[in-house]
Amino acid sequence: MQKLDKKQIEELLPHREPMLLIDELYNIKKLFSATAVVNVRKDSFFVQGHFPDNPVMPGVLIVESFGQAAAALTAHGLDKSTYEDKLVFLMGVEKARFRNPVIPDCKLELNIEAIRSHGKVWKYKGEAFVGDKKMADAIWSATIVDKK
Repeated sequence: MQKLDKKQIEELLPHREPMLLIDELYNIKKLFSATAVVNVRKDSFFVQGHFPDNPVMPGVLIVESFGQAAAALTAHGLDKSTYEDKLVFLMGVEKARFRNPVIPDCKLELNIEAIRSHGKVWKYKGEAFVGDKKMADAIWSATIVDKK
């Protein structure tokens, strides 16, 4: 089973702390699917203000995590010369459902799948879990663009 750690993910994505949300990518099926891990901690940057007495990972950051996982999956699967000097940008979110609050001190696992691609435009779907409990799901699209 192929697995990417945070350092290897940093080689694929431009994101850096505190905005690099995914810590690991595993169960990788080239350009098709993977599972990402987000370690949601009590000291995560968003916890202090969202909400001070009842910390919850913002839904928009769950969607961002989906996007980062998809970008890492795509970048890892493409030939390096094809992806060199490129970025993956989120284009749209068609559906996002937040089913349970994601509370710090958990391991959020994102099961993502590339549904289709047309040239530089990709469509994905994903589900987020803590243990066996579904926390969120989404369908989104992204595009590969030149770095400027």
